[in-house]
Amino acid sequence: MLKILNIRALHRAFTSAVAWVLVWSLLGGLLSSFAPHPYYLGVTEIKYNSKTSVMELSMKLFTGDLEDALRKTTGKPVDLLNPKDKAEMYALLRDYIKKRFTLKINGNISDIHLLGYEKEEDAVWIYMQTSKVKKPKTVDIDNSLLFDYLPQQIQIVHVTVGDSKQSAKVTNPDHIFSFRFQ
Repeated sequence: MLKILNIRALHRAFTSAVAWVLVWSLLGGLLSSFAPHPYYLGVTEIKYNSKTSVMELSMKLFTGDLEDALRKTTGKPVDLLNPKDKAEMYALLRDYIKKRFTLKINGNISDIHLLGYEKEEDAVWIYMQTSKVKKPKTVDIDNSLLFDYLPQQIQIVHVTVGDSKQSAKVTNPDHIFSFRFQ
């Protein structure tokens, strides 16, 4: 009987310890999911499609940062991944980008059309394209996305024309990129 009582006591102590470890692990995981991430980075990929004569753009931004910036600038509730009204969400996103991102190709401002966006882990990829353009010799970009919301925001841009790929990085408050191709 003595051995059975010791086993029961050991089992209760072990179960209690495991329960506390699980509770603290879950609590720590939940709290860390609400903590801000340690870096603020946006990446923009721009490629000239010689078959269609358009510039294809994709931007990657942290979902929470973009939603917070849209809320702050519009005063409206924002949920990019589960919007109540998709058309309104597209309009908010399109207008936000249009005010903070300008693309000049060969000295001319290009119209950029929002095609859509999708989630990738804790970020959103935004897809756009320009109207038809001549093969770029110069690409000038003014990219201040999230700069008014996050002073520590960094933007990286990659531009590909033919076999030539160029990249640049700016930190807030700088926001101008210039690329030259032959």
